[in-house]
Amino acid sequence: MAASEIDHDAPTPVYRQIAALIIADIESGLLVVNRKIPSEAALVQRFGVARETARHAVGYLREEGYVFTVPQRGSYVADRSAKSK
Repeated sequence: MAASEIDHDAPTPVYRQIAALIIADIESGLLVVNRKIPSEAALVQRFGVARETARHAVGYLREEGYVFTVPQRGSYVADRSAKSK
């Protein structure tokens, strides 16, 4: 993922663009089940966004079932294969 992949002027909200890049990494196998996704701080640094934008991206991923969050530990890739059976 690179900051150049985020278009701050696009009609798609930045948090959704970040989420789409993380989803692509999950679907390609770059991020694997039960392993951490980049932290909010890492997303802030990588994409040059506000912490709230990074938090919103992770929240969206959680709502869509791509990740789960463990308090004080971080967010991890969810096993979506169990949901599709």
